[in-house]
Amino acid sequence: MALLEVRDLHTSFFTDAGEVRAVNGISFNLDRGKVLGIVGESGSGKSVTAYSIMQILASTGKIVSGSIKYDGQELVGADEKTMKNIRGNKISIIFQDPMTSLNPTYTIGKQLMEAILLHTNRNKQEAWDRAVEMLRLVNVNSPEKRMKQYPFEFSGGMRQRVMIAMALACEPDILIADEPTTALDVTIQAGILELMKDIQKEMGMAIIMITHDLGVVAQLCDEVVVMYAGSICEQGTADEIFYNPCHEYTKGLLRSIPTAGNDGQKLEPISGTPIDLLNMPKGCAFAPRCDAAMKICIRESCQRFTINDQHMAACWMNVKKAAEQK
Repeated sequence: MALLEVRDLHTSFFTDAGEVRAVNGISFNLDRGKVLGIVGESGSGKSVTAYSIMQILASTGKIVSGSIKYDGQELVGADEKTMKNIRGNKISIIFQDPMTSLNPTYTIGKQLMEAILLHTNRNKQEAWDRAVEMLRLVNVNSPEKRMKQYPFEFSGGMRQRVMIAMALACEPDILIADEPTTALDVTIQAGILELMKDIQKEMGMAIIMITHDLGVVAQLCDEVVVMYAGSICEQGTADEIFYNPCHEYTKGLLRSIPTAGNDGQKLEPISGTPIDLLNMPKGCAFAPRCDAAMKICIRESCQRFTINDQHMAACWMNVKKAAEQK
């Protein structure tokens, strides 16, 4: 049985302008000890998926239908007491911006200890020792001294390390990393990714890596979910997605990133603008931006098409290719 099972999840935000279907019927599994990458441009529904799993949606947000099971336990509709036991203890999250995630008026030590005291039975001294241990684990120098400092005294990379330490303090089974390296420079980003890889191996936890950076996915992930306009357009192992992309959106993402082999060549950005979730088209959501779009793409959305046992894509081009090969 998978550690986390998401089935036909629909999450919407109810605004004055209408219902925004931010997540529209997605399904995936996360196995123990595996790293799942969720990729896509801003507004594709990646973060909303994470917040739905954690049940920390904004007041206007609601899980309309679907199922989220952690180790067989249904989380959709679970009461706050149940979710408090799950959050931090079983499933932890690292948010995008560590500066806004940390309280500037409290020391780092106080914030780390608060998380440990809330989710475990440790006393204050044991919580202090655990916090120091976690800072040492994430390679923060002089952890005892750092415990007494405030967030503004830390660099961006060190603040992110503190957020990772906080998320891992209770030894969760699943770590959700929501764009954990977005605001960091390339050198610091590489260090954070290497750190996460080492900790994942050491602790044996599962990770959901949410990012728009395919380079991050290539480094860390076993499986990949590609999202567009709240839906999964392609899903498979990292090797399948990178070496055999079968959705036009995934191909566009891969063409728009620099690689060692395309020295001197111009990158090809995806034309057009992201879809308006309040005014979704009848057919494929990516069709208005797709150079290969056919008439059927405009009229009707494509269902999941199985490429092989480890790969699926919701693109009419695969249906057409399969029909031509018969």
